[in-house]
Amino acid sequence: MALPDIFTKNVTDEVIGRINKLTPSTQPLWGKMSVSQMLAHCCVTYEMIYESKHPAPNGFMKMILKLLIKNVVTGETPYKHNSRTAPAFLITTEKEFDTEKSRLIGYIERTQKLGAKEFNNKPSLSFGNLTTTEWNNMFYKHLDHHLSQFGV
Repeated sequence: MALPDIFTKNVTDEVIGRINKLTPSTQPLWGKMSVSQMLAHCCVTYEMIYESKHPAPNGFMKMILKLLIKNVVTGETPYKHNSRTAPAFLITTEKEFDTEKSRLIGYIERTQKLGAKEFNNKPSLSFGNLTTTEWNNMFYKHLDHHLSQFGV
């Protein structure tokens, strides 16, 4: 079953609607992150595309990531609860809710406005070139996982 298309406005609006249901006091159904940390965690995917904040893995590590992790991240199978995350995605300090919420919504809207064609065969920092479907699955699945984690 194909995942919803995050590059379409209606799916983007639905995801942003879910984000807008969160409050600074929303508690997770599982996991250790606060809602503010979760929003910052979700921003990391987009930081890797739009900012020079995260270093690319070396050639050997990129090969390992492509062989062992890529299909988990870009496939349609949902993430398991309490799955391990890559070090760059670990948020260990408390974050400001409104700032992280605004950043995440901005990234989602920017990605939707650029559109699917912008992402066809676009290289990812960790996995090399990805298809539009792989980008979509990575974006949507990650957001859906964490918004479900917080009950929205």
